[in-house]
Amino acid sequence: MLILTTALATGALTLTACGSRGEDKSGDGSKTTVVIGLDAPTTGELSALGLGIRNSAQLAIDNANKTGEVKGITFKLEALDDKALPNVGQQNTTKLAGDKDVLGIVGPLNSGVAQSMQQVSKQNNLTLISPANTTPDLTQGPAWRKDKRVRQFPTYFRTATTDEVQGAFDGQYAHEKMKAKTAYVIDDQKTYGVGLASSFKDQFTKLGGKIVGTEHVSPDDRDFKAVVSKVKSKKPDLVFYGGEYPASGPLSQQLKDGGVTVPLMGGDGMYSGDYIKLNKKAQGDYASSVGKPVEELPSARKFIADYKAAGFKEAYEAYGGSTYDATWALIQAVKQVAADNNGKLPDDARAKVVEAMNKVTFDGVTGKVAFDKYGDTTNTMITAYQVDKGAWKSRFSAEFKKFDKS
Repeated sequence: MLILTTALATGALTLTACGSRGEDKSGDGSKTTVVIGLDAPTTGELSALGLGIRNSAQLAIDNANKTGEVKGITFKLEALDDKALPNVGQQNTTKLAGDKDVLGIVGPLNSGVAQSMQQVSKQNNLTLISPANTTPDLTQGPAWRKDKRVRQFPTYFRTATTDEVQGAFDGQYAHEKMKAKTAYVIDDQKTYGVGLASSFKDQFTKLGGKIVGTEHVSPDDRDFKAVVSKVKSKKPDLVFYGGEYPASGPLSQQLKDGGVTVPLMGGDGMYSGDYIKLNKKAQGDYASSVGKPVEELPSARKFIADYKAAGFKEAYEAYGGSTYDATWALIQAVKQVAADNNGKLPDDARAKVVEAMNKVTFDGVTGKVAFDKYGDTTNTMITAYQVDKGAWKSRFSAEFKKFDKS
C-alpha cells in the first residue's frame, strides 16, 4: 500500500511505502532484492544515448550479482523511459519512489528533466545520480555564477562534470587550439543548451574572442534557412551550438550547403554517432564530451569487453562509462549501508544510502570516482572530438583547471 501526500508548494508527491522490504525475491530464501531505478529516453530522437545508458547500468548490476558484490543482496534494474520530457521524468521518479525496494535512481540524460525530478527525489530521501547532466544549477543553485553556491538537493549526485567546466573548456579550446577569433553562437533554448552556450561565450570572450552574432532556435526545428543566412553574413571563424544532435546534425549540413564552410562545434549533447548519420557534411565538426574516451582508458578495458560479451544491440555511446560508474556508486553505497548494519538493510535505508553516497570513492571505468560537497564529480576531465572520415576522433583531453595554454 502507498500513502500519498501532496506538497502544495511544489506540486510534487511524497510517497511512503508500507510493508517490509523485498525479502527472498531471489527464490533461494536467503537474499534481499534491491531495485535501482533508471530514467532515460529509450525511445525518440535521443534514444541512442538513452539506450547506451540503460544497457551500461544493466551491465553494472549484472556484474554485481555475478560476483556477489554485496553479500545477501541481489540487485535489479527498473528502467523507465522519460522520452526526454520533464513531466514524464517527474512521473517516473514518483513511480519509483513508491516502490520500497528502490534505493536509488540512475539518470536522467537531460538537465531539464533532472530539474523536474529533484524535488520528488529529495522529498523521498531517494538518491538520484546522473551520468550525463551538466547544468551547474542542479548541484550549486541558480546563483552559482555570482559564486553563491548552495546545494539545494542533497539527494542529487552526478558522474559528469558541469557546463561551467565544459563550456569554458570549449571556449578555450576554440580560441587557443582552433585559433578561432570570432564565433556565432546558437542555442536551443533548453536548460542544457542555454547554459553550455553561455559558458562558452564567457570563456571565449574572456580570452579575446568576439561573438559576432547569437540566435535561439527550437530543439524541434529542422529548417534553418533563416539562421544560415544570418550566420553567413557575419563570416565567423566558428559556429557554436548549445543543444543536442537531432537538431545540430541538420543545422550543420544546412550551414555548409548554404556556404558557411567553418566547423560547427558543440558539447556532449552533440557527441553521438547519430550526429554523423544525420549530417552528410559532418566532416571537420567538433564536439566536447565529459571525461576521456573510454577506448583510451586502461581502466575501461574490462567494461568494453564485458559490454561486448553481453551482446547488447546498441552502442554504449557517450555515457556508457559514466553510467556504469554511477550505478556502481549506488551499489557501493548500498554495500556500506548494509555493512554498517550487521549485513542487513535498515528501515531507513534510503536516507542511509544518501549519506553513504557522499563518502563513496573507488577506481571506476572513467577513473577515480568521488563527489565533492555539492554532489559533483571530482573528475573534471573533458575531451575535444572531431569528425574525421565518418567517425568521432579524440583530439585533446585535459582537466580544465590544468588546461595547457601552449
